[in-house]
Amino acid sequence: MMQIQTKLPKVGTTIFAVMSQLAAEHGAVNLGQGFPDFDGPPALREALARAMEAGHNQYAPMTGVPALREAIAAKTQRLYGHRPDVGHEITVTSGATEALYAAIAAVVHDGDEVIVLDPCYDSYDPAIALNGGRAVHVPLDPRDFSPDFERIAAAMSARTRMIMINTPHNPCGSVWSREDVEALAALVRDTDVLVLSDEVYEHIIFDGAEHQSVLRHPELAARSFVTSSFGKTYHCTGWKVGYCVAPRALSAEFRKVHQYLTFSTFTPAQWALAEVLEDDPQHYLDLPAFYQAKRDRFQALLEGSKFQLRPVAGAYFQVADYGALADDDDRTFCEWLAREGGVAAIPLSAFYEEPPPGQRLIRLCFAKSDELLERAAERLAAL
Repeated sequence: MMQIQTKLPKVGTTIFAVMSQLAAEHGAVNLGQGFPDFDGPPALREALARAMEAGHNQYAPMTGVPALREAIAAKTQRLYGHRPDVGHEITVTSGATEALYAAIAAVVHDGDEVIVLDPCYDSYDPAIALNGGRAVHVPLDPRDFSPDFERIAAAMSARTRMIMINTPHNPCGSVWSREDVEALAALVRDTDVLVLSDEVYEHIIFDGAEHQSVLRHPELAARSFVTSSFGKTYHCTGWKVGYCVAPRALSAEFRKVHQYLTFSTFTPAQWALAEVLEDDPQHYLDLPAFYQAKRDRFQALLEGSKFQLRPVAGAYFQVADYGALADDDDRTFCEWLAREGGVAAIPLSAFYEEPPPGQRLIRLCFAKSDELLERAAERLAAL
């Protein structure tokens, strides 16, 4: 047999695929994978149909349809007081995961170190490894999943090329404060360290808080790649449309990679998104209340259960402590929960290089219909 030396020796079948397969086999309610089970706004779907009928079905410009980049610039200025240059600082990508990969590939060289904060989204580490870098994992505070800047500072070295952050946070639902952003700016000041800020849940933030994008901070905006996702905002994850905002010099390098990854992104969707961003900005302004109602409903349904629910300040995931139910490790518990409890969840250890010893936490997605959440909560509360 042909011998292949793998470039990703730690990577196998993802836990998301494993748990979804278990859910299908055992008829479990799938709260594992992080996508809605409902459609995006009718106006967006109608705009997509019009775009296709109007003939917008061939390659889009590599950097993105100009109308969509204009709409992104206007939204960014409206929300964060920063207007990126439409021609040179905004690139539309085939999902935020592509944007994350392109940013890493653009600037990380052999031997460079990239600081990632655990728990973290599972694409970060492989993207760093594939580009010859080394991920340096720094844990978030295990109590509230806030950044520990003393530990981040201690992890920095002469080889540190980039720090990756994620707010609102997947999987934990924590959000960065203004003070956190200021602390990050102070940490990288007078260095050549870049920032990659994963802000795909920027519009899903609760209890009246404001999303603290690094684009609000001029020092950080000048050294950061900022990624976002229309799939999360408009309930259309299968369209795979995201974007990256970065200063001109970083965007130039980013685009060198992007043009050879996907070149361009689903054209009619870009036209449709440009239309709804201009015509209906209220959609993303109303999104916090929409998902906060789902968070509150799900938590109320689980009140009195044996699960201890962690606070959720943003994104659409609920972290739950199952320690009162079992002493198994979290993967074993999730497999049992899918088979015997009728609900699929994700073990939090899947997001760590090295999870804290004794941690008994799972992630549940509440971006689901009320009927599905009620069915899942009934099963969870019965355990």
